[in-house]
Amino acid sequence: MGSLTAPRPRILILGGTTEARRLAEVLGRDPGIDAVLSYAGRTESPLPVPIPWRVGGFGGIGGLIDYLRAERIDRVVDATHPFAAQMSAHAVAACAAVKIPLLALERAPWRAGEDDRWSEVDTLEEAADALGADPKRVFLGIGRLHLAAFARNPQHDYLVRLVDPLREDLPLPRVEVVVARGPFDLAGDRALLERHGTEIVVAKNAGGTAAVAKILAARELALPVVMVRRPRIPERPSVDSVAAVMEWLAHDDAPAAGAADAERGV
Repeated sequence: MGSLTAPRPRILILGGTTEARRLAEVLGRDPGIDAVLSYAGRTESPLPVPIPWRVGGFGGIGGLIDYLRAERIDRVVDATHPFAAQMSAHAVAACAAVKIPLLALERAPWRAGEDDRWSEVDTLEEAADALGADPKRVFLGIGRLHLAAFARNPQHDYLVRLVDPLREDLPLPRVEVVVARGPFDLAGDRALLERHGTEIVVAKNAGGTAAVAKILAARELALPVVMVRRPRIPERPSVDSVAAVMEWLAHDDAPAAGAADAERGV
């Protein structure tokens, strides 16, 4: 009589960050876990990972619920960008609806030091207004999707760094584009800001190490930074390291694989 093998737990990673990729690499080496990584689809060529992966949204909360049920997901790790507030809110609602445990892998936010010259704002529109009326040379470290917020201030010379080459015109009349993929280092970002003659930096408080170089470079160059605070996300348990996620997955009171199916009646 053959021995029975316990089914492997199914883990969904909501990704798009360096931390999500690191978690996928660790889970890919664990034969006891069956994991899939979901990319938002904002990057044309995401870096490969050693587990199955998908690209694109789910179609709102209802679509995510359908996916969790169809794929028999037992646990969800939200390792999306700290500014992916809608996806994180959908994950909280969907996991609550089908009684699946959810954990956020969340970077600690950056904190201003004594030598930093930060102006903190709540929205990108407020960040655009904080640049003032006088023309400046501005580094926008905010990604491609939110550049339109600065179109109302066409007098500035903008420097934008993108992961993918341009496929369409940007909504900024005076803009220089650099195509590069992080993580970035202090020496490189300092040289970039100096070469552009940057006078002010705009950044979203993403936290972590992959993109902090521009903040450190601004500090060394005594440049002011307009820092956009993180959006509010519904309360959920969170950790700040891959090791803590692995501990959560291995915890004694974790539901056995298939337990979520029993709750869902599938």
